[in-house]
Amino acid sequence: MAVVVRLLGEVGAEVDGRPVDLGTPKQRCVLAALALDWGRVVQVDRLVVRVSGADAEHRSRTVLHSYISRLRRALAEAGTGVRIASRSGGYALLADTEPVTDLQQFRALCARARDEDGEAVSLWNEALALWKGQPLTGVNGEWAEAERDRLSQERLEAEHDLADALLRRGRGAQLVGVLSARGAQLPLDERVTGQHMLALRQAGRTSDALDLYRRFRARLREELATEPGAALQDLHQQLLTADHVPAGESRNATPRQLPMTPAPFLGRQDELTALDSLLDRSSIMAVVGSGGIGKSWLALHWAHQHAHRFPDGQLHVDLRGFSPDGGALSPAAAVRGFLDALGIEPGRIPADPHTQSALFRSLVADRRMLFVLDNAADTAHVTPLLPGGTSCAVLVTSRNRMPGLATGHGARHLVLDALSDTASRDLLVARLGAAQVEAEHDAADELVELCGGYPLALSIIAGRVHTCPGTSLSALTAELRESLLDVLDEGDPVASLPAVLSLSYTALTGEQAEVLGLLAIAPGPGIGLPGAAALTGLSQAKARTALRGLEQASLISQGAEGRYGMHDLIRHYAADVAHRTLDGEARESALRRVIGFYLHTAHAADRLLYPHRVDIELDGPSHTPQPLPDTAAAMAWFDAEHACLLAAQHATAALGWRRAVWQLAWSLSTFHQLRGHHHAQIRAWETGLVASEQGPDVAATVLGHRQLGLANADLGRHRQALHHLLRALVLAERQHDQTAQAHTHTALARAYEQQGDDARALEHSVRSLELCRALGNRVWEAGSLNGVGWFAARLGQHDVAREHCLAALELYREHDDPSGEAGVLDSLGYIAHLAGDHALAVDHYRHSLALQRELIYDYGIAEALAGLGAPHAALGQHDQARAVWQEALEIYRQQGRTEEAERVRKQLDALPERTGQDL
Repeated sequence: MAVVVRLLGEVGAEVDGRPVDLGTPKQRCVLAALALDWGRVVQVDRLVVRVSGADAEHRSRTVLHSYISRLRRALAEAGTGVRIASRSGGYALLADTEPVTDLQQFRALCARARDEDGEAVSLWNEALALWKGQPLTGVNGEWAEAERDRLSQERLEAEHDLADALLRRGRGAQLVGVLSARGAQLPLDERVTGQHMLALRQAGRTSDALDLYRRFRARLREELATEPGAALQDLHQQLLTADHVPAGESRNATPRQLPMTPAPFLGRQDELTALDSLLDRSSIMAVVGSGGIGKSWLALHWAHQHAHRFPDGQLHVDLRGFSPDGGALSPAAAVRGFLDALGIEPGRIPADPHTQSALFRSLVADRRMLFVLDNAADTAHVTPLLPGGTSCAVLVTSRNRMPGLATGHGARHLVLDALSDTASRDLLVARLGAAQVEAEHDAADELVELCGGYPLALSIIAGRVHTCPGTSLSALTAELRESLLDVLDEGDPVASLPAVLSLSYTALTGEQAEVLGLLAIAPGPGIGLPGAAALTGLSQAKARTALRGLEQASLISQGAEGRYGMHDLIRHYAADVAHRTLDGEARESALRRVIGFYLHTAHAADRLLYPHRVDIELDGPSHTPQPLPDTAAAMAWFDAEHACLLAAQHATAALGWRRAVWQLAWSLSTFHQLRGHHHAQIRAWETGLVASEQGPDVAATVLGHRQLGLANADLGRHRQALHHLLRALVLAERQHDQTAQAHTHTALARAYEQQGDDARALEHSVRSLELCRALGNRVWEAGSLNGVGWFAARLGQHDVAREHCLAALELYREHDDPSGEAGVLDSLGYIAHLAGDHALAVDHYRHSLALQRELIYDYGIAEALAGLGAPHAALGQHDQARAVWQEALEIYRQQGRTEEAERVRKQLDALPERTGQDL
């Protein structure tokens, strides 16, 4: 397991590349304040100053401990192996393995680079690649600013050392631009000036190096009244006496073929930096992405920025791999064009294409050149154009992911995604002017959202405004809402998004095209492999092959969790094509398959989470659910598929498949309750209730009213809760359904508890217990026993409460129901606390909390945490009370449970402030 604490950029922590949720910026500041003194004790006073400033209030020590408690929990739950240890007067950050921070790794690599000259360049590059921006990003305050300056100096020293290592290897030509910019930032730094002079000399520009020295010397004399140091004077003398016009400096056949970069160029700074990094690791780079995403735009901008690193020239060719005229340029024709550009007379060019390629490789073997191979169809389209050595760099753009280029030639890939909202808006401002964008601020924001960060789409919109004077952004927005693809179709194959996307579509196989269309009409924002197999009717192996082809064509992308998604504009295009090329029966069959898959897997997952629940018989043909071995897998599947399940229910309702609508709501109910997704529960069951009331299944209607009552009760909507629950009870009694009556009485008890009417809540719990005993279901009986015990405790009947809850605990353990056991332990903790046995209460609550955390049930975790704080406070353990109540408050807020959150906030406010001894 690889663990790293990030300081050289945004402060954070990662486990195997996955970010750890560290909470608030202040908590990140605490982590940074400890990590910079890794393994050493940081005194509390010093830590407070680092986090809250020199003028920190007394309460800052209290808040600091809260931050540390939450950080400890976050680091432990993520399995980082990093721990915050309490030491005399302070805290220390420790870990099972070292180094852990990227700063430690950076310093270790720098030390090795200084000792191992043969590997120095790669080690310096590896060290500097650890920097992801300004150090300690996200952390504010005087201490952070001072540390940022100090760390930035370390980085600058490493950059100086890397430049020296490259110059020792004669690679100064690639440093000219970098050192020119660095010299502008540090105009009086003799080391930088000396490096710049050497780089110019190695690039064949000795006269420029001598001129740089003259200007630097004049500036020193003017501003500091001094002369350059001995080292710089010696370098100047060496350049004067050397042959400063080396062979090749005035070579005539130096091609400069880079076309003008489409303007304006905005955003993409991270991508430009990524290309810089790729070039350090490979001489072949590929920018891949869907049509219209801005690949050529980025490649040409980077190429112009770095042209100075390739003094022997830059070659460019549009291979037309995805061209509207269908005529891709052959590699042989591209090679012939390169030979012409390199000054080879036509009579000296061999007739055989293979011999031409060999001549081309010979000509560029020792040169420092850049080749931009734009719009390649695939790896075979590019391979004949690759140089034989590594002195040249190759930048390829393609809609095809070209895995063979990486496998066979060591190429490094950059997958280009959409522009950010900020960059998209900046692009509109640059094309239309700030006045128009600001005048129609809301419309501009919606345009950015509808265009989804596609540079081509944004450019088409800007072009419409320019070519149709008087066109408002509001009018364009309205058109986009109504017919997105039509607005983005300018009739020009080069400036039409549908036309650009069609070029990728026509290159697909028939099966790939059909799969793309079905993915576009599938419910939800993305899909996993099992869902895609169900949707398409293919085996998982064949579905995976089709998805891989679509991914290589840059029409879909695979996320970190293995789920596939596509950009909204591609989805619109593919859905439009699907409705034109697939008949209605094929589309409906695909939707029945995938919705059936979601329903049957959700049902199976629910049975794992709540095996004692009254089951339902699913509608329609049987579908093989995704195998889920245990409750943890069931919760993980629900988490991953939640948005798709809700979308599937919405699609099912639109198609009029009534039973599947409420059955999906049923299958989601347990998950929604355990995660505290009360708003989603209400939306799902409002839809489900409408569907059930249209059919003959009264039991489903009872269930819908009961679930809506429970969810509304949990959100403090008392009137709505009682309306639904009393309606459910009336319908259940009419049907003489004792099971439904028992569960509805339990739900009514919870609703009356929310209103503060514990006496009536107890009455409904007793009635539920009577019905459960008559039904003979021991697990349901245990739940009702716990309910009676809970409300008896709230009414001060502690002995009655304890008796019922202990009986419930025995039944739950007998039937191996850890969720029920956790709930009873919570009740027993409450009873013990009310009876004055606070130590026993803490023990019960901790056992309940441990079970809830193991089950990953957020709702129960919050309840156990909220209860645990009270006995801690009663025992004078204010730090522990504060920590658990803070966590409970955060969960309640996330779940939208405002009444519970307000109650806990008041409990926190009532805690006494800590003294220094509390730390």
